[in-house]
Amino acid sequence: MDNNEISSHQPVLLREAIQALAIRKDGLYIDGTFGRGGHAQAILAALSSEGRLLGVDKDPAAIAAGHALAQKDGRFTIVQASIGDLARVVSERGWLKRINGVLFDLGVSSPQLESAERGFSFLRDGPLDMRMNPTVGQSAAEWLANAKEKQIAEVLRVYGEERYCRRIARAIIQARELNSLTRTKQLAEVVAKAIPRWERRMHPATRSFQAIRIFINHELEELRAALEQALAALAVKGRLAVISFHSLEDRIVKRFFREKARGEELPPDLPVMQKDFQQASLKVLGKPIWPVPEEIAHNPRARSARLRVAEKQTY
Repeated sequence: MDNNEISSHQPVLLREAIQALAIRKDGLYIDGTFGRGGHAQAILAALSSEGRLLGVDKDPAAIAAGHALAQKDGRFTIVQASIGDLARVVSERGWLKRINGVLFDLGVSSPQLESAERGFSFLRDGPLDMRMNPTVGQSAAEWLANAKEKQIAEVLRVYGEERYCRRIARAIIQARELNSLTRTKQLAEVVAKAIPRWERRMHPATRSFQAIRIFINHELEELRAALEQALAALAVKGRLAVISFHSLEDRIVKRFFREKARGEELPPDLPVMQKDFQQASLKVLGKPIWPVPEEIAHNPRARSARLRVAEKQTY
């Protein structure tokens, strides 16, 4: 891996995320989606020698970048795990209910998209893999080789919100009967031909690639688990900051924040007052934060990003 990859990667909403965490110099923090360390380095810059940062990621390339950073900075540690396994990672370190801030930067990173051999991008021909950790689970090619047409259509509909999901699924089944779909370019061409009307400024394979990637990596299920586990790990007044890039992720985060900020709902006929029962466990801090136009111009990937922030209120 290129040693300059950490510094060259442009983290999205960097300044806003650091401000949202309201970093205590001696605090304990988690970067739950380390990537190439852009946010992590900014957090470390705000910590004193007493502060600590734990990075978490599934991607072996991210872990390699994390080990390089850990060798230079003893306040930092990296662990290979999914965000859905956060509770175990935190408990093993004795950090439960002591964390002052957790950051999640969701989705696929720019280095992953730009690496053709990872199979995330329809713009670069490579093996049809799409796994965040290429050593675990089923690749996109393996899944597409055996999935039924109805299942493929459902994945495209649910995870990609693709209106032509049935047409695309049928085209994939027909294509794989002639040749195995093992390359990103093959799949992108099949999807493009199946869509009768292309949207302006969007590649026709965008939603399909997104859907298959999310499904293969169990991203939404892991996000739901990670939010609950992050809340449990936080100390009172600890911050949870989440950067999302599409509506499916953001909907989950928004709903989680809203439910935890409202507190537990009681049946209307229960003979107790709502205020005397369970308090809200989160306080939502402001409205979603979007990138400023200057950042979007400098880094087009930031265009769809939004940051939501909440603060833990009670154990």
